[in-house]
Amino acid sequence: MIKISYFHATKLATPRSDELEIFDYIIVGAGSAGCVLANRLSASGEHRVLLLEAGGSDARFWIKTPIGYGKTFFDEKVNWKFNSIPDKGLNNRELYVPRGKVIGGSSSINAMVYARGAASDFDDWRDAGNPGWGWDDVKPAFEAIERNVKDDGSIEGNGPLTVSNRQKDYHPLKRYFSRAIQELKLPALTDAVGKGDEGLGPYLINTRNGLRCSSSDAFLKPALKRSNLKVITQAQVTRLLFDGTKAIGLEYKKAGSLHKIETNKEIILSAGAIQSPQLLQLSGIGPEKLLKKHQINIVKENSAVGKNLQDHLGINYYYRATEQTLNWTLGTRIGQLMAGIRYILTRTGPLSLSVNQMGGIVRSSTDLTRPDMQLYFNPLSYSTEIAGKRRLTKPDPWPGFILSFNSCRPTSTGSIKINSADPFAAPDIDFNYLSTNQDRDDVIKGARLIGRIQNSQAMQQLIASEPVFDPSKESDEAILADFRNRSGSVYHTSCTCRMAPESAGGVLDPQLKVHGVEGLRVVDASAFPNVTSANTNAPTIMLAWRAADMILNG
Repeated sequence: MIKISYFHATKLATPRSDELEIFDYIIVGAGSAGCVLANRLSASGEHRVLLLEAGGSDARFWIKTPIGYGKTFFDEKVNWKFNSIPDKGLNNRELYVPRGKVIGGSSSINAMVYARGAASDFDDWRDAGNPGWGWDDVKPAFEAIERNVKDDGSIEGNGPLTVSNRQKDYHPLKRYFSRAIQELKLPALTDAVGKGDEGLGPYLINTRNGLRCSSSDAFLKPALKRSNLKVITQAQVTRLLFDGTKAIGLEYKKAGSLHKIETNKEIILSAGAIQSPQLLQLSGIGPEKLLKKHQINIVKENSAVGKNLQDHLGINYYYRATEQTLNWTLGTRIGQLMAGIRYILTRTGPLSLSVNQMGGIVRSSTDLTRPDMQLYFNPLSYSTEIAGKRRLTKPDPWPGFILSFNSCRPTSTGSIKINSADPFAAPDIDFNYLSTNQDRDDVIKGARLIGRIQNSQAMQQLIASEPVFDPSKESDEAILADFRNRSGSVYHTSCTCRMAPESAGGVLDPQLKVHGVEGLRVVDASAFPNVTSANTNAPTIMLAWRAADMILNG
């Protein structure tokens, strides 16, 4: 039997309330970006680094077990479990917004898909007024981060983050999707999706030896032995402290006690696209009208703080299958038992994988110059049930699978706004989905592309009966109405502290420094000038890797 080992990230005791500690760098949030920064800023041993995390340890079975994100998805012990305000574009539905509240942040509870995005995404970043952020600039950082374990076991790269090609372990249903790609002459990637290329194929995932490889595993764990790095968990930051417009420290609450910490260099917010703007607003940086409403002293007025919220909005189309799918493996007791035994003995099988197995970014029509849709093929279908205060995701009791899409570059933007001066109150999350003609048109394009794939000869061999909703037969109006009723976030919240000139609606300069104040940066997905074409975890880690160099170089 192979033993699964864990680690605890609470390294040193919390200081007494009468002590005032001073650090060179204080990082708020031990998520995808924060773990990278903690590693790289402490590497020389020259700087005292403090990492604060509102959640607790990631030493949990369902975090380390890749398929366990189905369990952590609704677990309030490791998940902030936010909800949006009613969204008028989605018939006033409130959408669930899970975010990691644990060491590793959302990289500890996500579906582990590793995708750089399209190369042109980063040229867009550069062209938004951010020199040094084009594809040629960021590509070396991706390469430095990655340790690619290929399907044949060979390794490319020597980075700290393991990126696995597990296609040989993916469900046999993948052959139908692969044949459909060939039949429709869609671009195929024979190696794996995720390196900035257009095409469809097997998704790369962040696993190492059958376990999740989160940002915590890759970056924070190796740094914990350093005496100049301190990590405090269960510590929620309540506000930043300023001397004029210079950030000098912060306050955080832990176990009912309020603590004050100061810095002699910088504070770096890596609390994510929801909570980084929230903390800026609570600390007096944000829209003047909003801050005055909640009687918060203004340090720096910037109406862009919390605005420009972008996210990918997707939908699932469900199908009954002519052969067994993961529904049997994950939805029956005997299937679960067999998969569990296999995983414990070998760290292989369905429990060592994500259910997002095939897909990628592709153009919905040949007249486009770059990909506009991200697709998913999952050998599983499921429903979500409410059981008391718990929400449970359960595989359907029949063989089923899912085809999904989301548009790559939504143009609708929303906002994050505090609704009180209470740092423990969740902010208002307003996605403002489908508020532009382009986004509504993209819904039709994506659904028609799914319909083409569904109607391919290859997929017709797998589909057992007419789907409940057929995107190839319904009218444009019906497709949009269905999308408004059923679509959901793909959990790629970003851009709420976007990097751009202040005159162009930016919060950060190209060095990720907050406009108009000293000693403060934001390093997480909120800094994206625009959302990337695919999953956002890899670009967030890349951003933090480059930010560390900028911070250390002054």
